[in-house]
Amino acid sequence: MASIFTKIINREVPGYIIDENEDFIAFLDVFPLAKGHTLVVPKKEVDYIFDLDEQTYIGLQKFAKKVALKVEKAIVCERIGVAVIGLEVPHTHIHLVPINNVSDIDFSRPKLKFTEVEFKVIQEKIIGA
Repeated sequence: MASIFTKIINREVPGYIIDENEDFIAFLDVFPLAKGHTLVVPKKEVDYIFDLDEQTYIGLQKFAKKVALKVEKAIVCERIGVAVIGLEVPHTHIHLVPINNVSDIDFSRPKLKFTEVEFKVIQEKIIGA
């Protein structure tokens, strides 16, 4: 069964897409820790990041850096925190989280809630960065 991320990639379910190329996609996390919390995902559905082939792994990191720089430009923060947890969705993904201190990337914290309009404003701000 396809992961929720594959469904976003295939446009079967909506996503607030920030950037995309033929191999990778980045979209806003709909259960964010911070405004601008973005997920970076390979289009190839592989559960565990260290099971990716070398070329895809390196490409994912390069794409994540490009996206992180856009998020950092668009969202006021000290820096972009990076996390790979890999337990929530069985599809490799990197969390890019705007942070001002280490507790901002604590995944046990309650998630923020944004309206569709708020998500679209954040999406457009990052795309425009």
